Amino acid sequence: MRITYDDKYDVLYLRFKDVKEVVCKNLTEDITIDLDGKNKITGIEILSASKHIDLDSLLPVEKEKSAVV
Repeated sequence: MRITYDDKYDVLYLRFKDVKEVVCKNLTEDITIDLDGKNKITGIEILSASKHIDLDSLLPVEKEKSAVV
């Protein structure tokens, strides 16, 4: 499992396995799950993560660098 956090956008992503194609299913406004072809969860994206999770309990995690536009 890989956990990444983008502090610029406050997005946490938990990846359980790498898959090329996924189907995204919104559970709530802030939580989306990724499903593989067999409807197995491959990842979870949490927007506004600091509102939903105590990030200090997860740290350190790999932090993603936001692309400069």
